[in-house]
This record gives sequence, C-alpha cells and structure tokens, in this order.
Amino acid sequence: MESLVVLLLHPMDTYLEQELDRRCRLLRFCWDSPPDRRQGFLRTHSTSIRAVVTSGGSGADAALIDALPRLEIVACYSVGVDRVDLDRCRERGVRVTNTPDVLTDDVADLAVGLAIAVLRRIPQADRYVRDGQWKAKADYALTTRFSGKRVGIIGLGRIGLAIAKRVEAFGCPVSYNQRTKQAYPNYTYSPTAIELAANSDVLVVACSLNEQSRGIVSREVIEALGPRGVLVNIGRGAHVDEHELVSALVDGRLGGAGLDVFEDEPEVPEALLALHNVVLAPHMGSGTRETRRAMADLVLGNLEAHVLKKPLLSPVV
Repeated sequence: MESLVVLLLHPMDTYLEQELDRRCRLLRFCWDSPPDRRQGFLRTHSTSIRAVVTSGGSGADAALIDALPRLEIVACYSVGVDRVDLDRCRERGVRVTNTPDVLTDDVADLAVGLAIAVLRRIPQADRYVRDGQWKAKADYALTTRFSGKRVGIIGLGRIGLAIAKRVEAFGCPVSYNQRTKQAYPNYTYSPTAIELAANSDVLVVACSLNEQSRGIVSREVIEALGPRGVLVNIGRGAHVDEHELVSALVDGRLGGAGLDVFEDEPEVPEALLALHNVVLAPHMGSGTRETRRAMADLVLGNLEAHVLKKPLLSPVV
C-alpha cells in the first residue's frame, strides 16, 4: 500500500496511526488549525488523496468528498457511518467501510454494566465508601435488583442480540422493537417503541442511527417507561430526545438512566451531572485495548483489500 495516500482526519488510535504511517503515505489533517488553513491543506493535497480514514464522530460530509477528486474509499474506525454522506459516496463511486462485529461484545458488556450500575447504584456506593460515609452512617440505602427485570431492546442487530443473550443469563425476559419482526422464539416483538417501553423495566437503545431511528426515544416512550424504568443508551445520542430525557429524570418521571452517548459530545447536559439516578460514561462502549486493536486491523485490512482489488472485508457502500 506504499503508494496509497491516506488522509487521517483526526487522532484516533496510536497503533492505527503508526501502521498507516508505516504502510501508506499518511497525511494528517491539520485538525487544530483554523478552517481557512484546513481548506488550504485540502487544496494542496486534493489531487493525491485516494483514501480517508475517519471515525463515527467525524464522518465525511459532501464538502470533504467533493474536495477530493481522486477519493476512492472512506474507511471508518467505527460501526456508525451516520456522519458519512453515503449518497454522495454512491454518486462518486467512493467505497465506504466500517468496523462491525469486532466491538459487539464490549458494547454489549457495557450496556449490561450500565443497567446494573444504575439499579444497584454502584458509582454512588463507591463514593459512599470513599467519602467515609459508611463509617459515619453505617449501612448503605437499599437498591433494586437487575435479575428478572423485563428488558426491552430497540434494535436486535449484532449488538442487540449480544445484549439479549447476556441478560437471559440474569433471568430477564427480552422484548424488542425494530422495523421487521424476526424469527426469535425466545424474544417478544413489539411493533412500536412506545409499546416496548410500556412492557419493559429496562429499555436499551442498540439500533443504528438513521432518519427513522433519530429521536426514537421520545417523550411518549419515556413516559411509557415510567418512574421505575431505566433507559440505557449505547447507540447514539440523537436516538433520544435529550431535553425530554433530562426533564423526566429531574422530575422523577423516569427512574434512571445509563448513558454512554450524548447529543452534542463531549458536552453533557449540566443537569445530568447532579443526578443520583444516572450513570454517565464517555462514549467508551468499544474502548478496550483488545477491541480498538481489532478495529484498527479491520480498517487496515479494508484499505489493503481495496488496493489489491479484492473484496472489502466490511463494506457499507
């Protein structure tokens, strides 16, 4: 791949960056520079860049794609491609890849961990011990069990199924909502997210982000989940009406939430930081050494397959 000129849009993974530098002609986008300098950088290198490596947070919009006339492939270091202009890529004949499967287990683990952490109040218990309150006030307040809870999953794809298998081990009945009913005899299908929420104690968002799923957790869904229900979001922040979520948590109309994603990351609504019924994580679902290495290898494998004119390992477009 020595002749492949790759534009890395922003720092992602040290191993990935080192391997790109070793195997390709790597250009690092001037990510800390003013917009006019970035545009100048693109103009200077536009006729040589054939590949872009990006992430779910950055994506690749139409302006970037159009600025690179020789662009052949956009390799995403993420599963989500909602910020890549797929239509423009199709029009231009630009291939798009992502990194599915390799992060499924880690994201599913975190989803279950967030649910348990909210119900058992684990972060709060940790602070209780660290702050010396256990000595001063004795026993910690009673919490709520996770085992046996009705778990609803929005999106029973790779990650959703992995979550379902995990919570089954806790004796949790599983229901799900998505566009089409599947032949899963152990799981109950709900035709709407509202119906799913009404029949769930814990509602997990695990679907991909598109125009149909944007804002799928609406005020009506939150109300259906109710004051004893828990929302877990390991999908995308835009799946949830964040204003309504915050309002419901503050008012006690929703029992709790475990959130790994937010609408305007890394910005988190100030009101959430003071709530004791919320567990917050910094979009770390795939954030293990093992998974990030596997994601990087999949990006590299897709680029190599493209250069060698072999079938892409994980094509999106």
